[in-house]
Amino acid sequence: MKKLLCPSMMCANFGDLSREVRELEDAGADIFHLDVMDGSFVPNFGMGLQDIAYICKNATIPCDVHLMIRNPDRYVELFAGLGAKIIYIHPEADAHAAQTLRQIRSLGCRAGIAVNPETSFKSVQDLLPLCDCVLVMSVNPGFAGQKYLDFVTDKFREFVSHSETFGGYEVLIDGACSPEKVRQLSAMGVTGFILGTSALFGKDRPYSEILPELRAS
Repeated sequence: MKKLLCPSMMCANFGDLSREVRELEDAGADIFHLDVMDGSFVPNFGMGLQDIAYICKNATIPCDVHLMIRNPDRYVELFAGLGAKIIYIHPEADAHAAQTLRQIRSLGCRAGIAVNPETSFKSVQDLLPLCDCVLVMSVNPGFAGQKYLDFVTDKFREFVSHSETFGGYEVLIDGACSPEKVRQLSAMGVTGFILGTSALFGKDRPYSEILPELRAS
């Protein structure tokens, strides 16, 4: 089963970002996941534009941007210009989400939606033909270190089972993605894994050991 291992760079060591990027790439990371928060749609602030620009410029693997912000349509051109290859929006934050997803694609990026724990499959299914990726949140957006919400597991099954019907989008998990969840959800058909403190960062082991183990699990 295909696995996209996506370090959540909000959890990285910003004291030596160049080294973090290099070591994660050398260890086999597939995509750098970059969180943007506005303190309004979610009660926190995420990565700065300078950090996002630096990672996108220096990375040799693709970068995605997860826009946890209101009115994301105003900013997708900015993040595409910084070098993001995948842009996620929250449908709840955009009055014209379909138009914004089309705009993302028109900028040469892959378009995606992020699905909050309380957001149902049915409520977003009309957007799925416009999506290349679906980022299913297994925690409430905005904070690292939360506990996995068990009721979301059935939602992964639902999105995976309907993927081909709506154009073959990829399904990814964001939130409390432990090694056990990588194994469980990969077997279910989830292909992308946003890796934060549950599986990758803050461990007393090198990335060069952790990422290959996750890929082989």
